[in-house]
Amino acid sequence: MDLIAPELLMALAGGTAGAAGQQIWTSLHHLVARRPSGGEPYGGSELTALAQSAGSTERATELARVLALRARQDPAFAEALAAWRREAEALEGTRTGAGDVRNTISGGTQNTVVQARDIHGSIHFGG
Repeated sequence: MDLIAPELLMALAGGTAGAAGQQIWTSLHHLVARRPSGGEPYGGSELTALAQSAGSTERATELARVLALRARQDPAFAEALAAWRREAEALEGTRTGAGDVRNTISGGTQNTVVQARDIHGSIHFGG
């Protein structure tokens, strides 16, 4: 299995993917906590470390590496992780990207124009 993109793991750990991202992050916790047949679950410490430092590329890369290793060793985990990854990457594709916003305003007369990204809440204009 290819490594999961560290940027995706960082976005989910940091909560920048919204409520749906939080649910996917929680589902990864549950997946990692599953006990493999005949062994102890592992990957939890890397998951916790990334949750504590969501902006750490090193911790995200280490988590991705551990998940890929566990998937190679446990076919049931690999199947569940692949399903989780499809869901997480589908969410990632709905985001606007790495911060770029491109608006084009043309023609007519505009009074109030707002250019923004990831607004969580209301916008109020004086008046």
